[in-house]
Amino acid sequence: MSFERRTPVWRGIRVPELLVPALLGGLILAYFLLPFVTFLYRTGTADVLSGLATPEAQLAIRNSLLTAPVTTAIATVLGVPLAYVLARKSFPGKRVVEALVIMPLIVPPVVGGAMILTAVGRFTPLGSAAAAVGLPLTDSLAGVILAQLFVAAPFVIITARAGFGAIDVRVEQASRSLGYGPVSTFWNVSLPLARGAIIAGIILTFARAIGEFGATMMVAYNPRTMPTRIWVEFIAGGIDAIVPLAVALFAITLGVLALVQRFGRVPTVIER
Repeated sequence: MSFERRTPVWRGIRVPELLVPALLGGLILAYFLLPFVTFLYRTGTADVLSGLATPEAQLAIRNSLLTAPVTTAIATVLGVPLAYVLARKSFPGKRVVEALVIMPLIVPPVVGGAMILTAVGRFTPLGSAAAAVGLPLTDSLAGVILAQLFVAAPFVIITARAGFGAIDVRVEQASRSLGYGPVSTFWNVSLPLARGAIIAGIILTFARAIGEFGATMMVAYNPRTMPTRIWVEFIAGGIDAIVPLAVALFAITLGVLALVQRFGRVPTVIER
Protein backbone atom coordinates (compact mmCIF):
# COMPACT_ATOMS: atom_id res chain seq x y z
CA MET A 1 0.00 0.00 0.00
CA SER A 2 1.38 3.39 -0.96
CA PHE A 3 1.17 6.29 1.47
CA GLU A 4 2.61 8.80 -0.97
CA ARG A 5 1.32 12.30 -0.33
CA ARG A 6 -0.70 13.57 -3.24
CA THR A 7 -1.70 17.06 -4.29
CA PRO A 8 -5.47 17.50 -3.76
CA VAL A 9 -7.65 17.86 -6.83
CA TRP A 10 -10.55 20.30 -6.94
CA ARG A 11 -12.83 20.14 -10.00
CA GLY A 12 -10.06 18.68 -12.08
CA ILE A 13 -7.49 21.31 -11.05
CA ARG A 14 -4.54 20.30 -8.89
CA VAL A 15 -4.40 22.53 -5.82
CA PRO A 16 -1.11 22.97 -3.89
CA GLU A 17 -1.42 21.27 -0.53
CA LEU A 18 -0.84 24.39 1.57
CA LEU A 19 -2.74 26.81 -0.65
CA VAL A 20 -5.80 27.19 1.60
CA PRO A 21 -3.79 27.62 4.86
CA ALA A 22 -1.50 30.06 3.04
CA LEU A 23 -4.43 32.13 1.79
CA LEU A 24 -6.04 32.25 5.22
CA GLY A 25 -2.73 33.14 6.83
CA GLY A 26 -2.17 35.77 4.17
CA LEU A 27 -5.35 37.55 5.26
CA ILE A 28 -4.12 38.03 8.82
CA LEU A 29 -0.67 39.04 7.55
CA ALA A 30 -2.30 41.63 5.31
CA TYR A 31 -4.20 42.95 8.30
CA PHE A 32 -0.94 43.16 10.29
CA LEU A 33 0.75 45.02 7.45
CA LEU A 34 -2.01 47.52 6.65
CA PRO A 35 -1.69 49.67 9.81
CA PHE A 36 2.09 49.87 9.37
CA VAL A 37 1.74 51.02 5.77
CA THR A 38 -0.93 53.61 6.53
CA PHE A 39 0.97 54.87 9.57
CA LEU A 40 4.23 55.27 7.65
CA TYR A 41 2.30 57.08 4.93
CA ARG A 42 0.89 59.43 7.57
CA THR A 43 4.36 60.25 8.90
CA GLY A 44 5.29 61.79 5.56
CA THR A 45 3.11 64.81 6.39
CA ALA A 46 4.47 65.35 9.91
CA ASP A 47 7.55 67.16 11.15
CA VAL A 48 8.92 64.35 13.28
CA LEU A 49 12.19 65.98 14.34
CA SER A 50 10.61 69.19 15.59
CA GLY A 51 7.98 67.16 17.43
CA LEU A 52 10.65 65.15 19.22
CA ALA A 53 12.56 68.31 20.10
CA THR A 54 9.85 69.70 22.39
CA PRO A 55 10.61 69.68 26.13
CA GLU A 56 7.60 67.46 26.83
CA ALA A 57 8.68 64.86 24.29
CA GLN A 58 12.29 64.97 25.47
CA LEU A 59 11.21 64.42 29.07
CA ALA A 60 8.97 61.52 28.11
CA ILE A 61 11.77 59.90 26.10
CA ARG A 62 14.19 60.37 28.99
CA ASN A 63 11.77 58.84 31.49
CA SER A 64 11.15 55.82 29.26
CA LEU A 65 14.85 55.29 28.61
CA LEU A 66 15.56 55.55 32.33
CA THR A 67 12.87 53.21 33.58
CA ALA A 68 12.70 50.47 30.94
CA PRO A 69 16.34 49.31 31.38
CA VAL A 70 15.92 49.25 35.17
CA THR A 71 12.72 47.24 34.82
CA THR A 72 14.44 44.83 32.43
CA ALA A 73 17.40 44.36 34.78
CA ILE A 74 15.14 43.62 37.76
CA ALA A 75 13.02 41.22 35.72
CA THR A 76 16.13 39.40 34.49
CA VAL A 77 17.85 39.07 37.87
CA LEU A 78 14.70 37.83 39.59
CA GLY A 79 13.04 36.04 36.70
CA VAL A 80 15.78 33.90 35.16
CA PRO A 81 16.43 31.87 38.36
CA LEU A 82 12.67 31.34 38.71
CA ALA A 83 12.54 30.19 35.09
CA TYR A 84 15.26 27.63 35.80
CA VAL A 85 13.40 26.29 38.84
CA LEU A 86 10.19 25.95 36.83
CA ALA A 87 12.02 24.18 34.02
CA ARG A 88 13.86 21.71 36.21
CA LYS A 89 11.89 21.06 39.39
CA SER A 90 8.51 19.65 40.34
CA PHE A 91 7.14 20.82 43.67
CA PRO A 92 3.78 21.30 45.39
CA GLY A 93 2.11 24.43 44.11
CA LYS A 94 4.09 24.59 40.88
CA ARG A 95 0.93 25.10 38.84
CA VAL A 96 0.01 28.01 41.08
CA VAL A 97 3.42 29.60 40.51
CA GLU A 98 3.06 29.11 36.75
CA ALA A 99 -0.37 30.71 36.88
CA LEU A 100 1.03 33.70 38.77
CA VAL A 101 3.65 34.17 36.06
CA ILE A 102 1.05 34.06 33.29
CA MET A 103 -1.64 36.14 35.01
CA PRO A 104 -0.07 39.56 34.25
CA LEU A 105 -0.20 38.66 30.56
CA ILE A 106 -3.91 37.83 30.77
CA VAL A 107 -5.13 40.62 33.03
CA PRO A 108 -5.85 43.85 31.09
CA PRO A 109 -3.05 46.33 31.83
CA VAL A 110 -5.46 48.92 33.23
CA VAL A 111 -6.82 46.32 35.65
CA GLY A 112 -3.26 45.34 36.51
CA GLY A 113 -2.52 48.97 37.33
CA ALA A 114 -5.56 49.13 39.58
CA MET A 115 -4.37 45.98 41.35
CA ILE A 116 -0.95 47.53 41.88
CA LEU A 117 -2.59 50.61 43.39
CA THR A 118 -4.37 48.42 45.95
CA ALA A 119 -0.96 47.10 47.00
CA VAL A 120 1.30 50.17 46.87
CA GLY A 121 -1.06 53.15 46.57
CA ARG A 122 -0.42 56.20 48.74
CA PHE A 123 -3.10 55.18 51.24
CA THR A 124 -1.91 51.59 51.65
CA PRO A 125 0.46 50.60 54.47
CA LEU A 126 3.31 49.87 52.05
CA GLY A 127 2.72 52.96 49.95
CA SER A 128 2.42 55.33 52.88
CA ALA A 129 5.54 53.91 54.54
CA ALA A 130 7.54 54.34 51.33
CA ALA A 131 6.27 57.90 50.88
CA ALA A 132 7.21 58.70 54.48
CA VAL A 133 10.87 57.94 53.74
CA GLY A 134 10.81 59.94 50.52
CA LEU A 135 10.25 57.10 48.03
CA PRO A 136 6.68 57.37 46.75
CA LEU A 137 5.58 54.28 44.86
CA THR A 138 2.95 56.08 42.77
CA ASP A 139 3.26 59.13 40.51
CA SER A 140 7.01 58.65 40.42
CA LEU A 141 9.66 56.87 38.38
CA ALA A 142 9.50 54.08 40.96
CA GLY A 143 5.80 53.75 40.18
CA VAL A 144 6.56 53.56 36.47
CA ILE A 145 9.04 50.75 37.12
CA LEU A 146 6.55 48.85 39.29
CA ALA A 147 3.92 49.08 36.55
CA GLN A 148 6.35 48.04 33.83
CA LEU A 149 7.68 45.17 35.90
CA PHE A 150 4.22 43.73 36.47
CA VAL A 151 3.37 43.51 32.77
CA ALA A 152 6.83 42.88 31.28
CA ALA A 153 8.62 40.45 33.61
CA PRO A 154 6.62 37.38 32.46
CA PHE A 155 8.23 37.63 29.03
CA VAL A 156 11.75 36.88 30.25
CA ILE A 157 10.50 34.19 32.67
CA ILE A 158 8.48 32.30 30.07
CA THR A 159 11.10 32.58 27.35
CA ALA A 160 14.00 31.64 29.63
CA ARG A 161 12.02 28.70 30.99
CA ALA A 162 11.53 27.41 27.46
CA GLY A 163 15.26 27.80 26.84
CA PHE A 164 16.19 25.87 29.97
CA GLY A 165 13.58 23.23 29.17
CA ALA A 166 15.16 22.62 25.77
CA ILE A 167 18.51 21.68 27.37
CA ASP A 168 19.24 17.98 27.71
CA VAL A 169 19.23 17.23 31.44
CA ARG A 170 22.08 14.77 30.93
CA VAL A 171 24.44 17.65 30.12
CA GLU A 172 23.80 19.15 33.54
CA GLN A 173 24.05 15.73 35.16
CA ALA A 174 27.45 15.25 33.52
CA SER A 175 28.61 18.54 35.01
CA ARG A 176 27.44 17.48 38.46
CA SER A 177 29.20 14.10 38.08
CA LEU A 178 32.45 15.97 37.42
CA GLY A 179 32.21 17.61 40.83
CA TYR A 180 30.58 20.93 39.95
CA GLY A 181 27.90 22.12 42.34
CA PRO A 182 24.40 23.25 41.35
CA VAL A 183 25.31 26.95 41.25
CA SER A 184 28.45 26.33 39.20
CA THR A 185 26.52 24.07 36.81
CA PHE A 186 23.80 26.67 36.42
CA TRP A 187 26.30 29.45 35.76
CA ASN A 188 28.73 27.59 33.50
CA VAL A 189 26.48 25.10 31.71
CA SER A 190 22.80 25.97 31.84
CA LEU A 191 23.05 29.72 31.31
CA PRO A 192 25.35 29.51 28.26
CA LEU A 193 23.20 26.82 26.64
CA ALA A 194 20.02 28.85 27.18
CA ARG A 195 21.70 32.14 26.30
CA GLY A 196 19.80 32.72 23.05
CA ALA A 197 16.40 32.27 24.68
CA ILE A 198 17.35 34.43 27.66
CA ILE A 199 18.59 37.23 25.42
CA ALA A 200 15.37 37.07 23.43
CA GLY A 201 13.37 37.26 26.66
CA ILE A 202 15.41 40.23 27.89
CA ILE A 203 14.88 42.12 24.64
CA LEU A 204 11.15 41.37 24.58
CA THR A 205 10.86 42.45 28.21
CA PHE A 206 12.53 45.76 27.41
CA ALA A 207 10.21 46.31 24.44
CA ARG A 208 7.13 45.54 26.54
CA ALA A 209 8.33 47.81 29.34
CA ILE A 210 9.10 50.81 27.15
CA GLY A 211 5.75 50.50 25.40
CA GLU A 212 3.62 49.92 28.50
CA PHE A 213 0.69 52.31 28.85
CA GLY A 214 -2.34 50.95 30.72
CA ALA A 215 -0.78 49.98 34.04
CA THR A 216 1.62 52.95 33.93
CA MET A 217 -1.27 55.36 33.40
CA MET A 218 -2.97 54.01 36.51
CA VAL A 219 0.07 53.88 38.79
CA ALA A 220 2.17 56.80 37.56
CA TYR A 221 0.41 59.11 35.10
CA ASN A 222 3.13 61.57 36.08
CA PRO A 223 6.04 61.63 35.36
CA ARG A 224 5.00 60.84 31.82
CA THR A 225 6.67 58.18 29.71
CA MET A 226 6.47 57.98 25.92
CA PRO A 227 3.18 56.02 25.85
CA THR A 228 1.44 58.28 28.38
CA ARG A 229 2.72 61.35 26.55
CA ILE A 230 1.32 59.92 23.32
CA TRP A 231 -2.07 59.63 25.00
CA VAL A 232 -1.94 63.25 26.18
CA GLU A 233 -0.96 64.44 22.71
CA PHE A 234 -3.72 62.38 21.12
CA ILE A 235 -6.38 63.87 23.41
CA ALA A 236 -5.13 67.37 22.65
CA GLY A 237 -4.39 67.18 18.93
CA GLY A 238 -5.45 63.86 17.41
CA ILE A 239 -3.43 61.45 15.28
CA ASP A 240 -1.11 64.03 13.73
CA ALA A 241 0.01 65.25 17.15
CA ILE A 242 1.24 61.80 18.23
CA VAL A 243 3.18 60.94 15.08
CA PRO A 244 6.65 62.07 16.31
CA LEU A 245 6.63 60.00 19.53
CA ALA A 246 4.86 57.13 17.78
CA VAL A 247 7.62 57.09 15.16
CA ALA A 248 10.21 56.99 17.94
CA LEU A 249 8.48 54.01 19.58
CA PHE A 250 8.12 52.34 16.19
CA ALA A 251 11.85 52.77 15.58
CA ILE A 252 12.58 51.18 18.95
CA THR A 253 10.30 48.29 17.99
CA LEU A 254 12.23 47.75 14.77
CA GLY A 255 15.48 47.82 16.73
CA VAL A 256 14.12 45.24 19.16
CA LEU A 257 13.08 43.01 16.27
CA ALA A 258 16.54 43.29 14.73
CA LEU A 259 18.21 42.42 18.05
CA VAL A 260 16.00 39.37 18.58
CA GLN A 261 16.77 38.16 15.07
CA ARG A 262 20.50 38.80 15.48
CA PHE A 263 21.24 37.72 19.05
CA GLY A 264 18.19 35.99 20.47
CA ARG A 265 16.36 32.76 19.87
CA VAL A 266 12.79 32.14 20.96
CA PRO A 267 12.44 28.39 21.64
CA THR A 268 9.39 26.51 20.44
CA VAL A 269 9.61 23.80 23.12
CA ILE A 270 8.20 24.72 26.53
CA GLU A 271 7.75 21.30 28.04
CA ARG A 272 9.37 18.07 27.02
